[in-house]
Amino acid sequence: MAIFGFGRKADDAEQPAPPPERRGLLDRLRAGLAKTAQVLGTDVRDLLKREGRLVDDAFLEELRGALVRTDMGPGAAEAIVADVRERQRARVVDPEAVVDSIRRQLLERLQAAGTGISMAMSGPTVILVTGVNGSGKTTSIAKLANRFVREGRRVVLGAGDTFRAAAVEQLTTWAQRLGAELVRGEAGSDPASVAHRAVARALEGGFDVCIIDTAGRLQTQANLMQELAKIRRVIAKQIPEAPHEVLLVIDATAGQNALSQAKGFKEAAGCTGIVLAKLDGSARGGVIVPVTEQFGLPVKFVGLGESPDDLEPFDPERFVAALLEGALAA
Repeated sequence: MAIFGFGRKADDAEQPAPPPERRGLLDRLRAGLAKTAQVLGTDVRDLLKREGRLVDDAFLEELRGALVRTDMGPGAAEAIVADVRERQRARVVDPEAVVDSIRRQLLERLQAAGTGISMAMSGPTVILVTGVNGSGKTTSIAKLANRFVREGRRVVLGAGDTFRAAAVEQLTTWAQRLGAELVRGEAGSDPASVAHRAVARALEGGFDVCIIDTAGRLQTQANLMQELAKIRRVIAKQIPEAPHEVLLVIDATAGQNALSQAKGFKEAAGCTGIVLAKLDGSARGGVIVPVTEQFGLPVKFVGLGESPDDLEPFDPERFVAALLEGALAA
């Protein structure tokens, strides 16, 4: 397998520039993280603006509270507080130094992110997409397919969420709109059989990418989680190294529940990365920090809106810059 940043073929480094009407990634992240940044920026900014304040226990406790409210987790919050304590203890608060501590600690925890999609060296790249109901899974699949199609890749979708007719119809509509092919089964049929036929179609039709939807499920539903393992086995019988990616779609509004989702799906499906969906409506975007830190799952994409173009490769530095933008505002 080869790992490429999304938007680049192995044999074609030159790609068309994005349409001029699309905003830059940083602007899109600023908009998507506005609520999270407001929670962090407002609270931290208020702390830092208190002229002459010392870095004492009371200050550090308030700082910890502001950090935890973004759902970045107690581990990251405590590490930031410890760093500020070590560098500034008993000194007058240096706002820039505090924000720098936050920036460095967050980037350290997000360093595994932004690794790009693992593409097959030859033949179709198979991507399995998982997640709980309502996480934005089907829409994220459409957005992924859209990115591949825009690159000139041929895409086949497998509608493996056979227990939910609305999901199959939604994926059918997207496939028609995007110019992708769709493999679907009868309502209630075995999802593994759909996955098998989708991969078979990708092989025989010379498709570049095969993206397979799975039934939305709770991470506590053991029988459905076992089904994911079965789907993986069916795929691997046709392409031994596949699936090349197993993406977990997490709703950015899920908060700390995202941790249990990541644990359950990683164990059952061998997830390789995360799509953080619905970031545009969340004040809890910081949850990606403990997910990445605890489970080693890189955030590969973030969903920043409802249109097919509103999916961006995750960039840790830009993410943190957008998150902290308001902390030093006047």
